[in-house]
Amino acid sequence: MKPFLVGFEPIISINAKILILGSMPSTTSINLQQYYGYPRNAFWPIMNALLKGNPDQSYSGRKNWLMRNNIAVWDVLQDCQRTGSLDANINFTTAKTNDFNRLFSDHPNIKHVFFNGKLAEKLYKLQILPTLDNQYVYLKYHYLPSTSPAYAALKLEQKIEAWKVINESMVK
Repeated sequence: MKPFLVGFEPIISINAKILILGSMPSTTSINLQQYYGYPRNAFWPIMNALLKGNPDQSYSGRKNWLMRNNIAVWDVLQDCQRTGSLDANINFTTAKTNDFNRLFSDHPNIKHVFFNGKLAEKLYKLQILPTLDNQYVYLKYHYLPSTSPAYAALKLEQKIEAWKVINESMVK
């Protein structure tokens, strides 16, 4: 039987305008209790490049830094069974999604949702979008290449370039 994994609460402030969604934290991230805790994941280096941050900050400092920049982070899945860290190993019959109607109700300033990888986008469009209240039709959706080291089709510099659309969304 595959291990049962439970995701995290969102990194979010009341002023959040941008939501970045992954699928489910890696095994390393769950063990560390940190979003994107696997050292080779490009998420934090990309955020550092976009927001001109300090890559040596503590995890708590990085979370606060995202919130000060009105960026929220969460995952589409609340829990699931999965062996290892690869999305391909998720047992989708056991997967439960997070409550996005509540999240968007509690955080009405969110206008842009960015998907960190294809699975996050696919799960959201199949399982969340049909259940969202009609009042959230204003949300703008954007696919971004995965920050996972398993997605090696792009180099870090190319991922940073693709993720710059977040900065453009911050001023809108």
